[in-house]
Amino acid sequence: MKSTLVPGVERVERTTVDKERSITFLGDDMRIYSTPSMVNDMEYACYRLIQAHLDAGESSVGFHVAADHLGATPVGEEVAIRARVTEVEGRKVFLEIEVHDAMELVGRGQHTRVIIDVARHGKRLQRKIEALERRRA
Repeated sequence: MKSTLVPGVERVERTTVDKERSITFLGDDMRIYSTPSMVNDMEYACYRLIQAHLDAGESSVGFHVAADHLGATPVGEEVAIRARVTEVEGRKVFLEIEVHDAMELVGRGQHTRVIIDVARHGKRLQRKIEALERRRA
C-alpha cells in the first residue's frame, strides 16, 4: 500500500441509471435505481479509489457495507457517487459514500475494505476449493 492512501482521499464517479440498474417490480413506468445496483456502484467506486493507491500485486476486498437508499432516481438520470477515505487502520480502509442525482442526495453509506496480497489470497482460496471438493466426494 502506498503512503498516499490516507483519510480525505476521495473519488467521484458518474453513471447513468439504465434499465439494468433499475427495479422491475413496479412496472416499466416506475423503473428507478435499485438498491442492490446503488450498493454495487458504491462498492466499486470505493474499490477504484483504493486501487489507485496500492502497489503491484495488491487489491482490496469488501468487508462491510451499510447503506441507506434515500430517494428515487428514474432511468436515464445520472448519479454522482463520491467515495472518501475516513480512516486507514493497518490493512482495513474505512470509507464514506454519498450518491446524488441532479435533485438530491439519494444514497449514503459506509464501507470497509481490506487490502490483500492477490497471490496469497488466491492460494488460500484454492485450498478452500480443494477442501470443499474433498468434502463432496
